[in-house]
Amino acid sequence: MAETVRAKAGKREWIALGVLLLACLLVSMDVSVLYFAVPFISRELEPTSLQQLWIFDIYGFMLAGLLITMGSLGDRIGRRRLLLSGAAAFGAASIAAAYSGSAEMLIVSRAVLGVAGATLMPSTLALIRNIFRDEGQRGTAVSIWSAALVGGVALGPVLSGLLLERFWWGSVFLINVPAMVLLLVLGPILLPEFRASRSGRFDLFSAVLSLAAVLPVIYGIKETAKYGPEPGAVLSMVVGLILAVVFVRRQRRLTDPMIDPTLFRARGFGGALLLNLVGMAAMVGLAIFLTQYLQSVLGMSPLEAALWSLLPSLVVGGAAPTAAAFARRVDRAYVIAAGFTLAAVGFIAMTFVEMGTPLWYVLLFNAFYSAGLVAVSSLNSDLVVGVAPPERAGSASALLESGSELGGALGMAVLGSIGTAVYTRGMADALPSGLPERAADVAGETLAGAVAVADGLSPALAETVLHTAREAFLDGMNVVTAVAGGLMLAAAVLAVVLVRGVRLGDGHGDGTGGEPSEGAEWAEAESPAARRTAARRAESFQ
Repeated sequence: MAETVRAKAGKREWIALGVLLLACLLVSMDVSVLYFAVPFISRELEPTSLQQLWIFDIYGFMLAGLLITMGSLGDRIGRRRLLLSGAAAFGAASIAAAYSGSAEMLIVSRAVLGVAGATLMPSTLALIRNIFRDEGQRGTAVSIWSAALVGGVALGPVLSGLLLERFWWGSVFLINVPAMVLLLVLGPILLPEFRASRSGRFDLFSAVLSLAAVLPVIYGIKETAKYGPEPGAVLSMVVGLILAVVFVRRQRRLTDPMIDPTLFRARGFGGALLLNLVGMAAMVGLAIFLTQYLQSVLGMSPLEAALWSLLPSLVVGGAAPTAAAFARRVDRAYVIAAGFTLAAVGFIAMTFVEMGTPLWYVLLFNAFYSAGLVAVSSLNSDLVVGVAPPERAGSASALLESGSELGGALGMAVLGSIGTAVYTRGMADALPSGLPERAADVAGETLAGAVAVADGLSPALAETVLHTAREAFLDGMNVVTAVAGGLMLAAAVLAVVLVRGVRLGDGHGDGTGGEPSEGAEWAEAESPAARRTAARRAESFQ
């Protein structure tokens, strides 16, 4: 049996990976698919400003808040079962969202989409851990998974814009349905089932605690990014952190915890989580600046900006598999460090962007830092699932993805705040004296505000305001990219310190993923006869 499961994956497993990528791609796309649909939704459903915020944010909040719970649940009841249940719920919620007749119905549908997405994400990565037993092939599979995750977020606005040119706003949700149907049909045929055979009772209180800890922290960080460190946002983060401490203390006391504290004893596990968080913070924190640059500085339409921003993906798509190939030949710590260094080069080059900089320069170095960070993300993902025991792969995947969500929120808050501070300081004394006080206040807060104010001014005054605002925005972006570049260089050094010499399997498991570690078996293999059947199935998988 051990010899069989260590064999390299064949055609069937790679087709199974394609099925998993459907779920991964669509869950990440739904984060950004509403970008162009908001005006249409506002016109038809007439949501209040608060409802509009919830339409946007509830999906991400539920996704982030339930990842840990769903990762642990998949380890207990079966990852394929949870994945297929989530696919059915995701498809049904997509139909409900598409045909929502009110803002309230759309908010509820988006919330269910977030819950279903939380069942899909950790299951996809955990099943990759089970399907690909060869370390090298698993690294390639995880790198493709990482590229799909990043690509989905970039593809969402483009697909949304194309659909909205021909169809009604609900079409941006209906694109999920055929993929979920395909997953439900092919999943039972291609995907193996895996669960921890001797797991204890699911601790509902821990599930509530994890949600109650994650949501206030994410909410507080996002509110701080939008409005600064107001008392409500700070209090929300403090409450979340206190509940997180309570959650961790409870996990240490439970005989079968939702998040096993011994995971962090595996060499490289905690380091990979930290490095992934730092990389995601830089990637997400800079994404908003590039979007504003293309639209508000260069004057592109949203769809045109989204199409141009896809160009770097042609380079980024190959970064993760290339990094995986190098990691099989040299210590992955050095490859991770090289990825951070490449990202640093891209960020530092972006500090020289000014009004007359050619678009190719911006896109080229955007490709540099994006490729570096995608490589980092894929290698860290492989490391996290590789050092975790197979029966805890779902929980490990959930921790990784929760860290990614937290990193993205931190990036928007910290880097966004730095850029805003430089912008407002640059605008303070540079606006023309003839500008009305209210208009000056709005233009001095954000570049988007300055563009809105300019629409109501005389041509000469509008040009002055726009030029001043664009220069101030570029100053802010230059400072942010310099900070990000320095952070990437520090992360490169940290990668060598934290994960140098770590081999997959250190601390837990067998390092090859060949046999489930103690306490976990293939779900079907719970008797000698069933184990023989499982062995034959594994052989037929080749």
